[in-house]
Order: sequence, then C-alpha cells, then structure tokens
Amino acid sequence: VQSSRDRISSSIDCSSNNIKSCSSINLLAEYNMNSKRRGTALIFNQENFHWKLSMKKRCGTAKDKENLTERFQNLGFGVETHNDLNKEDMMKKIHEAAAADHTDADCFVCAFLSHGEEGHIFAYDGKVNIKDITALFRGDTCQSLVGKPKVFIFQACRGNIGDDPVTPMGVVEEEEEEEEEEPAMIYTLPAGADFLMCYCVAEGYYAFRNRDSGSFYIQDLCETLRDHGSTLEFTELLTLVNLKVSRRSTERRDGKGKQQPCFTSVLTKKLYFRPKE
Repeated sequence: VQSSRDRISSSIDCSSNNIKSCSSINLLAEYNMNSKRRGTALIFNQENFHWKLSMKKRCGTAKDKENLTERFQNLGFGVETHNDLNKEDMMKKIHEAAAADHTDADCFVCAFLSHGEEGHIFAYDGKVNIKDITALFRGDTCQSLVGKPKVFIFQACRGNIGDDPVTPMGVVEEEEEEEEEEPAMIYTLPAGADFLMCYCVAEGYYAFRNRDSGSFYIQDLCETLRDHGSTLEFTELLTLVNLKVSRRSTERRDGKGKQQPCFTSVLTKKLYFRPKE
C-alpha cells in the first residue's frame, strides 16, 4: 500500500511540475506584425470560364473582388488581383508569390473567387489541385514565411448539397432576401504550421451568390473586416462571419436554403491586423 501511495504522490508531483512548466509558456502570444510591410494579398477572380467546362459565368464576383481589395488595402496589404487566368498562368503567379522574399512582411494572404469541386479550384480552362497550391507555402519550401501566418480564402462551393434551415426551440427565424446559388470544393490541410484556411461553406455543400452584391460570405467577411479588422483577433472575426452568414436565408428549388462557412486553423499564435505605427 505504501508503495502505491508513493507512486501516486510521485505522479502528483510530476503533474504539478508540468503545470508549472506550462504556466511559463505565454499562452497569449501574438504573431509579430511589426515588419516593414504587412505583406501581399493575392486575389484570383474567376468570372468567365472556357466553354468546354460548361460552367456558368459568375455574375457578382467583380463586386467581391472590389470589396476584398478595398478591405485588405485598408489593413495595409499590397493587393495584387488577377482576372480569369488559365491554369498555367494561375500557377505561375502562385509560384512567383511562393518564391518571393517575404522576409520584411508580416504575413501572406491568397483568395480565390471561383467555381470549385472536391479538392480543386477552377481556373479559366480547368481545375487546379488545392494541395498543389498550399504546398508551395509550407515552411520547407517557402522559408521566408516560416513562423508567419498564411491565410487562404476560398469563395467557391465544396459540393452539390444544399444546407437546410433548422429553428432552435423557442426561436422564430427571420426570413431574409432571396439570392442565387452556385455549385462546387474541398481542401486537405497540408502538414505545416501557421496556415489558416477560410471556406465560404462547409464541406460537401454549395454556396450562394447575388448577381449584383456578390457572395454571402465575401459580403459579410468584408463588412466585418471594415468594422473590426484592425481590432478583433482574426479567428474570432471569422467566427463572427460564420454567424452572420448562417443567419441568412435564400430561396432554392427545393425550399429554403442556408449556408454555413467554416475555417481550419493551424495557427500557433493570435493573429491581429492592428494599424502599423
């Protein structure tokens, strides 16, 4: 019995030591955002597609590009936009961004406004594997971004399922404006830290887009960036966007439609876009 007690006591001591060790870690650490420049925000806007793909024109995406450009410029990014690139040119621009020197930058952002399907995003003339894109920015291939946040934003469908509305007990859901739907995408997170993947819709589902005002997700993301982009921790901001989009409703062929964005984070610190001094 005494031996058992000694082992238990020893275990408690070890646990206590571990707690003390953990307490020495700065759990509120933030990414260093005091580099010379904020960084690059690369936006690929795909409105038109080759006729062989039989894909509809993405009306409203120009508004999304305009809003994203303004928001990231206001956060201090150098924004670079590209319209309707084919696969070769899109991958060339992505390779160039990954090979660039980001030593004096805080972070990197890349956004895709397009059609999509499982594991891919569409360029003008065909689909591009998302893993091929993100792999170029891993720490073992893009050393100047090691330890820095790499944010990818995907405004594209991730399947062909329409999400259904449900009403919490005791809550009456308010109806909102009618919008249009668009089909298709999915992503497998590559190994490596400091990636943040932002999806306009949950895996397997399609997203909604208005011909005039743009997509649900980009509308609410840009509005939230405008109001809280320089003050709110970025994953908290994305959670707020999730809530805003989830409260929207739209008409679809089989009834009411809903959309739920999500994000996948392997960030290792808190991410803020506070104004530079």
